[in-house]
Amino acid sequence: MARRCELTGKNALVGNKVSHANNKTKTRFMPNLCDVSLMSDAMGLTYRLRISAIALKSVEHVGGLDAFLLKADNEKLSEKALRLKRSIAKKVEAAKAAA
Repeated sequence: MARRCELTGKNALVGNKVSHANNKTKTRFMPNLCDVSLMSDAMGLTYRLRISAIALKSVEHVGGLDAFLLKADNEKLSEKALRLKRSIAKKVEAAKAAA
């Protein structure tokens, strides 16, 4: 499994660690990934996702998983998150039509 955030698309970066003596060694800077369970208000279910810590903070700031996914860019989302976004959008449209 790739070290990639399912919501923001953040992945490993490559760079140099530079010592005090200015020696340069290649390294990979990994994102801070967390396995979390997030609740979807529209679906009424919890979903397990592997997201970065900053994405978790962003989800809380926007107002939950549903709001974050509906605003998110499709290219950055994983396949699992994209399917979830489609199902949430359907559920929200059905709720608007019923009301």
